[in-house]
Amino acid sequence: MRRVVLWVVLCGLVTALCCGCAGGEGRDEGRAPGAPTGVTARAGSATSVHVMWNAVDADPAVSAYEVYRGSEKVQEVPGSGHMLDVVRLSPSTAYVFTVRARDGDGRLGPRSREARATTPAATAADRSPPTPPGAVTGRALGSRAVQLSWTASTDDRKVVSYEVHQGGVRIHSVGGGQTATVVTGLRPGTRYSFTVRARDAADNVSAAGAPVRLTTASGGDEGADTAPAGFRASFHLADGSYYLDLSWAPPRVDGVVTEYQIQLDGRPATSLVWGGTPPRGRAAYSFYLGREEGAGHRVRLRARLPDGTWGAFSAERTVTTGAR
Repeated sequence: MRRVVLWVVLCGLVTALCCGCAGGEGRDEGRAPGAPTGVTARAGSATSVHVMWNAVDADPAVSAYEVYRGSEKVQEVPGSGHMLDVVRLSPSTAYVFTVRARDGDGRLGPRSREARATTPAATAADRSPPTPPGAVTGRALGSRAVQLSWTASTDDRKVVSYEVHQGGVRIHSVGGGQTATVVTGLRPGTRYSFTVRARDAADNVSAAGAPVRLTTASGGDEGADTAPAGFRASFHLADGSYYLDLSWAPPRVDGVVTEYQIQLDGRPATSLVWGGTPPRGRAAYSFYLGREEGAGHRVRLRARLPDGTWGAFSAERTVTTGAR
């Protein structure tokens, strides 16, 4: 067992063993919410930065998030949101952002890890907006997510970001080098209309690209594309005990995935929460199975998406201890 603990410490991973319970259940009552994870900051223009974070699971639920620039609180966001455009910034300036969660009883949690962004230089007398994004397409990813893609806009200077609108409301932003995104947190069996606009460093915004109308699937299917990819499972023997070795690639969603739930033999077995920087590439984890040779196990896992919902489960793998 000491080898598993050592592996966890070296990888900066905090694990909570929740055998027989769901990852968010069984927490202590009456405590302040935890620090938001997955906080990122990306310049949206020469005078704005788009800050995103993962939803915090708390009891009572989070009522608001406080966003800080350095030590100064710049704005509050309702508990249902997990992004903010911080505006009226200075060009060519480095900024540091943190986020705190406040629950329905008024308890304020600790600050998140710092996220840094530098605004680009302002472009003098630039009044020309980028061209609209072209060839905007999309597809539903199950009942709660859609994937959008488009061809890049052009600008006489540079496209800094793209904005995704749902109906007439901006719901998301991505960097100017990105031409695809996954929107999560949608409702099953619902028809949506999405448009995409481009923004340059001078805050000129393009006209919207052609609208994309998509309907999410009915029921509880989260969509295969929100599942961890390339899931593998094996075992190793150490000091007379068997350990389950897992590896996978995070689902391709905007934002940072910091939490996973492992299901063993049809029941939640372990929740994994990264305390440091989660791996962008393949992740790996091992945990104790027992001493019995020839024991068969079924295992799969799913990720908590940045909006706080659970993604789809990975493919299920079967492992038999001692099998060659």
